[in-house]
Amino acid sequence: MTESLNIGPDPSLLLVDDDDIFLNRLARAMEKRGFIVSRAASVAEAQSIVAAAPPAFAVVDLRLEDGNGLDVVDALREARQDARIIVLTGYGAIATAVAAVKMGATDYLSKPADADEVTRALLSNAEAALPPPPESPMSADRVRWEHIQRVYEQCDRNVSETARRLHMHRRTLQRILAKRSPR
Repeated sequence: MTESLNIGPDPSLLLVDDDDIFLNRLARAMEKRGFIVSRAASVAEAQSIVAAAPPAFAVVDLRLEDGNGLDVVDALREARQDARIIVLTGYGAIATAVAAVKMGATDYLSKPADADEVTRALLSNAEAALPPPPESPMSADRVRWEHIQRVYEQCDRNVSETARRLHMHRRTLQRILAKRSPR
C-alpha cells in the first residue's frame, strides 16, 4: 500500500507507543505513505504534542508506562474534533474498545497490527461498511504465544516472574518457551 494515498490537506500523524522498536518501525512505514509523523513514548509527551499542534491523525497505544492512552484520545478530541484516532493495543477487550469509541476513537486495532491495517483504519470512511476480515488472521495458538512472549520480555526474560503474572506454573511456561512459535 505504498501507492499515492488520499490523506487530505493535513498529513500530520501522532504515534504514541512505549515500545520503541514498534514505534520507530510504524513511524518509518507511515512516513513512506506520506504522513508527517510525530512520536511520543508516554501520555505526558503525547499531551504536550497535542497541546502544541493537534494532529489530524493519531495512533495511540492503550497501555503506556505513565498512564492510559485514553487520556491522549480525550485530549486530542478536545483539541481537534475532526481528528481520526486509532487505539492500538496488545490487550484487546470489549470494554476498552467500547470506552475508546465512546471517547472519540475512530477505530480499535489489536497488536500486532501492520502499517497497512493502520493506514486503512485511519483513511477509511467512517460511514463505510465494516472492513473485510483479514486475509490470514493469526491462529489462537499464535495469539497466545505472542502474548506470552510480550509478558516474558516485559519481565526482563525472568521465567518465574512471567509465570506468576500469567498465573501459570513455571515448568509449563518453560515448556512453552522452549517450543517454536505456532503459525
